[in-house]
Amino acid sequence: MAICRFYSLLFLTISWSFFFANAIQPSQKQVLLQLRKQLEYPKQLDIWLDTSNDFCYVSSPQVNVTCENNFVSELKIMGFASDQTPKKVNSGSFHGFPIPSQTLSQNFSIDSLIATLSRLTSLKVLSLVSLGIWGPLPNKIQRLNTLEYIDLSYNFLYGSIPPTFSRMVSLQSVNLDGNFLNGSFPKGVDLLSSLTSLSLSENGFSGDLPDLQDLPNSLIILYLNNNSFSGQIPVKYSQLNHLQELDLSFNSLSGVPPFSLFSSSSITYLNLTSNKLSGSLPVHLQCGNKLANVDISQNRFTGSLPLCLTNESNNKTVKYDGNCLMIDVTRQHPASYCVEEARGVEVETKDFKDSEHRRNPVIIIGVILGSIVFLVLLVLGFVILSKKLCARGVSEQKLLHKSVQDYSVTGYPSELLTSARLVSEAAKLGTEGIPVHRLFSFEELKEATNNFHRSTLIGEGSTGKIYKGKLENGTDIAIRHLTVSKKYTIRNLKLRLDLLARLRHPHLVCLLGHCISGEEQDNGESNKVYLVYEYVHNGNYRSLLSVFYAGNGSENVVLKWGDRLRILTGVAKAVHFLHTGLIPGFFSNRLKANNILLNEDGMGKLSDYGLSIIAEDIKQDANGEGVESWQMKNLEDDVYSFGFILLESLVGPSAASRKDEFLMNEMASFGSEEERKKVVDPVVLDSCSQESLSVIISITKKCFCGDSWARPSFEDVLWHLQYAAQIQAGTQQSAEKVLFMGC
Repeated sequence: MAICRFYSLLFLTISWSFFFANAIQPSQKQVLLQLRKQLEYPKQLDIWLDTSNDFCYVSSPQVNVTCENNFVSELKIMGFASDQTPKKVNSGSFHGFPIPSQTLSQNFSIDSLIATLSRLTSLKVLSLVSLGIWGPLPNKIQRLNTLEYIDLSYNFLYGSIPPTFSRMVSLQSVNLDGNFLNGSFPKGVDLLSSLTSLSLSENGFSGDLPDLQDLPNSLIILYLNNNSFSGQIPVKYSQLNHLQELDLSFNSLSGVPPFSLFSSSSITYLNLTSNKLSGSLPVHLQCGNKLANVDISQNRFTGSLPLCLTNESNNKTVKYDGNCLMIDVTRQHPASYCVEEARGVEVETKDFKDSEHRRNPVIIIGVILGSIVFLVLLVLGFVILSKKLCARGVSEQKLLHKSVQDYSVTGYPSELLTSARLVSEAAKLGTEGIPVHRLFSFEELKEATNNFHRSTLIGEGSTGKIYKGKLENGTDIAIRHLTVSKKYTIRNLKLRLDLLARLRHPHLVCLLGHCISGEEQDNGESNKVYLVYEYVHNGNYRSLLSVFYAGNGSENVVLKWGDRLRILTGVAKAVHFLHTGLIPGFFSNRLKANNILLNEDGMGKLSDYGLSIIAEDIKQDANGEGVESWQMKNLEDDVYSFGFILLESLVGPSAASRKDEFLMNEMASFGSEEERKKVVDPVVLDSCSQESLSVIISITKKCFCGDSWARPSFEDVLWHLQYAAQIQAGTQQSAEKVLFMGC
């Protein structure tokens, strides 16, 4: 009896241990609930309504969540019934904008979706099929670097596949069927050395098929059917030693297919139907032992059907109707239908007895001479290009691939500062013409400001005084005087200043240089640092929200909605660059409307950014929050702060200055057009498109969400601004050019 009790207790202990080992973490459950919200509450996810359930043990034919060690490892959601087959909508009905009842709404952001999914840090399998997801695949797709299987088929993805996709090195299976992806075959797929299955069917890809070196040798399944690929099938595909299934049907491929494809030792399924393939296949063509299904129908083949493709041969399933073959003529076109299109195509050197294709010596000599001429022209072009680049004298930093996490670490240790680097994608910005950062002497700065005379003082705040000066060459500058704690050594301080100097963006006030005063002397407990910026002449955004000065003695011009969107979009691009353009990233950037300055061309430029790296006033909580929590808090601070800038743009500085009171009492008044008239700036109402206004109101509300995980990413904020500007530009009857008066 005692033994029975012992085994019963042991069984219960093991069972409970297994249950808790696989129970979902509360943070993972929050992520899933956020996904449900971002997918706009599809019926399939109603099984998550009872949040007391463990989602790892709640499933349906359309939804399945699998957990390992309390973390989600598999997530599968299907937007159709299990007994149905997903279908792609008519390509003519989708133009990159949401379609009611077919796609998610205009408020959906694929950037935010990917950012949320990246918080499932153990996710290996992701399947989101036929859910109305729309938009281009973002570069941040690389954050899902733990994925081994991804299926986003039958959604509304468009554009090209980003190059960062190749950094998801764990991928084994990719299915993007039934979308609206286009462009040429994505580069970098060959870097996915574990990839065994790639399916890009029913998209809009065009151009040549990928060559052998563009594909990983590990491929077992390759489906590229129902696209717009053209040209010939590369001869060397047979060298994909593991390839078992190849579907190139319904494209515009031409020429004679490589004979070695049929004889590959691993191929089992080969579908070439509905192309423009031509010529004749050798009667004695060899077929691989495993080849079981072949479809060469609806092409322009002539001659006899190879013996190994006859239906009597080894029980193969072969389709060949719709050609001009001399077999089963009732199912073939007349010979006149099939125009010979194989002239000049690439043919394997293997000599088949009945092949009519022979190498012509004249053609060979012509090809050799043509190649020589091409190489000579290529070398000349390279020399000319090199001379032009040298003449520019542009000193470019060596850009490295982004291979670490996008977020910074608190404290910025010297090792991290030393190895900080620009992200290559973010570095491709229009920063030409921005002056190179340099060291200033203290004497230069004294001369520029008349020994820091009181008349040159233009501002003072928690981070120090700001002076206006003029360099010897006549350039106006702004000098920020900071007092920096000596907890940093001079070497460490210089590393921090060097990192700050790398922040070059058209919408950032340019840091021209710096000066560390008295660095060789003992000046007590602090160092004096002077940051030298370009002087931006036309005031700050907050002061100009009500009135815009046109200059040249003309009348005041109101800052209209389109102008506000343009300025905000530029600044949002700069903040996004601060977060992701450098490793480590810069967060907590003092985002306020009066820190947005406008130059002579009306371009918004963000000032006071990145100062926390040398004047850290953001302290880590005493409750011992870790690095990740600190990073997320700072990232959210920028989103929350930018929300107030959006609010001021909507209602004006006076109303927005009430902040908490406004959020509690009047934010709800944005609901209808009539209610908006009570709170929205009349200038905005008179000059905006209601649809554009609704987009900004929507994202502004999200910036103030009480739950930090529910706030949008900064990429999401930027996307909404660009979308609102696009709508506004499309509805605006006449663009009003805004001029500025120099100060």
